[in-house]
Amino acid sequence: QVQLVESGGGLVQAGDSLRLSCAASGRTFSSYAMGWFRQAPGKEREFVSSIRWIDGRTDSTDSVKGRFTITRDNAKNTVYLQMNSLKPEDTAVYYCAAGVFTIATKAPQYWGQGTQVTVSS
Repeated sequence: QVQLVESGGGLVQAGDSLRLSCAASGRTFSSYAMGWFRQAPGKEREFVSSIRWIDGRTDSTDSVKGRFTITRDNAKNTVYLQMNSLKPEDTAVYYCAAGVFTIATKAPQYWGQGTQVTVSS
C-alpha cells in the first residue's frame, strides 16, 4: 500500500518562505514522478510542480517558476517543495501526488492527505 505523508504547511505572510515535505513508502519509486498539486477554495485542483525519480527532471506551472523549487532525497524517499516569495494567491491545500513516469500531464495514481498553506497579505 503506497502512502504519501505531507508536512510543512502553515500560516505565513506575503514574501515569506515555507518548505513542504512528502515522504513516500510502500513501493519502489524509481519509475515514478512525484510532486504537488494545490486546490484553493472554490477552484479546481491544479498542478504545481513535479520531479521524476529516475533522472530528476522537473516540471512546474508558470505561476510558481522562479519562486518554488522541487527537490528529492532518494535515500529518504522524500520530495520537498521550497516555496519562496509567497503570495496570497498561493493560499491553498497542497497535495502530494505520485504516478508512473509523469504527473504533469497525466492523473496521479496516489495522493497524500493534503496540507494547508495560508499566505496573508
